[in-house]
Amino acid sequence: MNNDIMKLKEATGAGVLDCKKALDETKGNYDKAVALLREKGQAKALKKGASDRIAAEGVVGSYIHLGGKIGVLVEINCETDFAQKSDKFNQLVKDVAMHIAAANPKYVNAKEVPADELNKEKEILKKQALKEGKPAAIIDKMVEGRIKKYYQDFCLMDQAFIKDPSKTIADVVNETIAFVGEKITVRRFVRYEMGEGIEKQTQDFAAEVSKTIAAK
Repeated sequence: MNNDIMKLKEATGAGVLDCKKALDETKGNYDKAVALLREKGQAKALKKGASDRIAAEGVVGSYIHLGGKIGVLVEINCETDFAQKSDKFNQLVKDVAMHIAAANPKYVNAKEVPADELNKEKEILKKQALKEGKPAAIIDKMVEGRIKKYYQDFCLMDQAFIKDPSKTIADVVNETIAFVGEKITVRRFVRYEMGEGIEKQTQDFAAEVSKTIAAK
C-alpha cells in the first residue's frame, strides 16, 4: 500500500494523506484512485491555471508507411510521465503521426504560417474574388473566410482527422486532454517522402551512345 501511495503522489502531486484516502475509498484500485483525486480537484496538475502549466514531458512518435516510402516524426508534450505512459496519450501520438503521413500538413497551427506566405495567399484569393465579379465591399470578408480553408489544408490542428473527418486534430487533442487531465501540445513534426525534392533523371540513350562513340 505504501508503494502505491508514493506512486500516486508522484503521478498526481496530491498530498500523502489524500492519496491514502483515495486508495482506501477505491479499495486499493490505483486507476480509480487517480480518477478520484482528479474528480475532487486534489491533483496539483489540475489546480494550476492554464497559463502556468508547462508541458515538458512527452514522446517523439514515429510512423512509417508504404514500405518505407513515407516517414513521420512528431513530438507531442504533456505535463507528467504518468500521462506520457498512458494508453490514451500514446494512441494520440500514433494517430497524429499517421495523420501527418496521410494529410501532409506544412505547419502545426495557423500561428506558424509565415506572414509573407499568408499575405501572398490573401492576395491570390483577393484576385480570384475580383475575377468572380464580387462587390469590393465584401471581398475582404470573403478572403478571411477562404483563408480558413487554407488553414484546413495546411495546418495540422485545423485539418480534419483522417480516421474521423467529423473532428479536427485539435478536437482529438482536446479529447485526450479531457481524458488525462493534463495540458497536451503538439510541438513539432517532420515528414519525409522518398525522393521528395529530387529531380528524377531521365536516361537519354542517344546521348549515351554519342558519348561512347566519341570516347573511341
